[in-house]
Amino acid sequence: MKGAIVVAATAAMAGSANAVNHGHAHKLFAHKRNADLCSTWVTTIWEETVLTLTPTQAPEPSTTPAVASSNSPVTTSSAAPVAPTSTVKLPVPTPEPITYATPGTYTVPATTVTVSETTTVCGASSTHVVPGTHTVGGVTTVVETATTITCPVATATTNNGVVTSIITSTEYVCPSAGTYTVAPITTTVTKETDIHFPIPTSYAPGTYTIPQQVVTVTETDYVYYCPYTSSTGLPTSSVVPTVIPVTLSPTQPIEAPKPTTTAPASQSEAPKSEASKSSDSPKPTTSSTPSTSKPPSGGFNGSFGNKGNHYGITYTPYYGESGDCKDASQVKKDLQEIKNEGFNVIRVYGTDCNALETVGPACEELGIRIILGVFVKGASCSYESKEIKDQVDAIANWKYLGLVDLMVIGNEVLMQGLCQPTDLASLITTAKSKWSGYSGPFTIAETLNIWERSDVTSALCGVVDYTGANIHPYFNSQVTPATAGEFVSGQLDILDTVCSGKKAINLECGWPTEGSSNGAAVPGKVEQLTALKSIREACGDRTVFFSFENDMWKQPGSCGCEQSWGCKEFFKGLL
Repeated sequence: MKGAIVVAATAAMAGSANAVNHGHAHKLFAHKRNADLCSTWVTTIWEETVLTLTPTQAPEPSTTPAVASSNSPVTTSSAAPVAPTSTVKLPVPTPEPITYATPGTYTVPATTVTVSETTTVCGASSTHVVPGTHTVGGVTTVVETATTITCPVATATTNNGVVTSIITSTEYVCPSAGTYTVAPITTTVTKETDIHFPIPTSYAPGTYTIPQQVVTVTETDYVYYCPYTSSTGLPTSSVVPTVIPVTLSPTQPIEAPKPTTTAPASQSEAPKSEASKSSDSPKPTTSSTPSTSKPPSGGFNGSFGNKGNHYGITYTPYYGESGDCKDASQVKKDLQEIKNEGFNVIRVYGTDCNALETVGPACEELGIRIILGVFVKGASCSYESKEIKDQVDAIANWKYLGLVDLMVIGNEVLMQGLCQPTDLASLITTAKSKWSGYSGPFTIAETLNIWERSDVTSALCGVVDYTGANIHPYFNSQVTPATAGEFVSGQLDILDTVCSGKKAINLECGWPTEGSSNGAAVPGKVEQLTALKSIREACGDRTVFFSFENDMWKQPGSCGCEQSWGCKEFFKGLL
């Protein structure tokens, strides 16, 4: 295997090994296309190089104590904020978990790591699961023909309560074309808990840095992941076997869990993350109906910035824990944080929680543009519906319409069966007639499979300026965090062809930090870092990231993931 193969003791896994009652069934080869298993492997090459880990003494606490990375649990204390008691440094830029025992404000010092050769290590990953059997980890690859692959495999051994993760290089024979997962770990748990497991992670030669960061902690035993986000090398968050895989195509994914949460009383329902479904056909039929909409006049071209940027993020003025409405001062504080993280655009789903009154003035002061929506949750898309009429009329009289780059009418209303395509088109036409102060573009937010329906394209291509879609790679079981960007970019390419001459825009896209594994799509904090980095680099200029913070007031849903899409910590790490 090219490059170095490293073994690292993952101390963070030791605590979970004792806390969870489970058994590991290491399925060394799982074929995802059908029930057949690829059970023929040629040879296994065990390579171990021990990496010496030298703990260093943590600094004494101060008003903003400097904190180094810790992989060990920290005892909770009622004293002033204290830094972790030990530091374990790996000579590779793995996202570094830091455990803070007590609330307080901490400074994470700048760190630089130089990698001289391609290096594969055991990265530590985790995911929050509900009772049941879950498959995690492993390396997923796609092969076009019968072939032999050489693949690094992460395994774990326990000695005196210490879990050591080891990378081994193994050759496997794939008897036919298909999608394979090498060495996944199947775990059964009897209660809701966190599963920790090793994953192979490769880093190319280069210099990787973590800039100095200030972290405000409001809870005890809080774990913060510090990603290395800039480098002269090209890190990869998962290992690709030494065989050229088939490019991921948007084959039919699994149905996304349908959330059952309703929003807090007296508020419009907040948006839920749904599956980014795709069609079996890679080339959807383009509507023959000529476009009758005027060209966009708001100066918006479907892009939030140059390739790799992250200019859009969804924002709802709810407190994440309770779902209560935020006041103007808290909204301004949130938007200042969003601006500081490099965003120039926010997506607001509707007018509830006094969004127009609180978001408008703050965005004007901070120089943030807005994608504004009319949220439809009832059984009608008619303007005469009181809930819709109130929103449309309020927007018509809003003095901050000059801040709006794009109007989005509805959020997955066709997918939910709340109205028919012709009714939604009629609502868009009515909104245009009511909003004389706005001359910019319009769209809707649906999934790809909805856009591919002929009744949708015939009714809506003529009244929208962009094909707006919500694309969530987590809900496709073949997509790993590392290939999330490739998947989203492929979906956008298809959406670009749906309405002739009209460009697609990704209005909602993220990766959960908790929940059940969906095939190769594994939730987790490290996985979110990997997925968002992949999406940002592949198509960040056309993506609105979901979402600013976690929504703990929602129900977790059947996927166990609906509460945990908050991604502001990732973007803080880019500063």
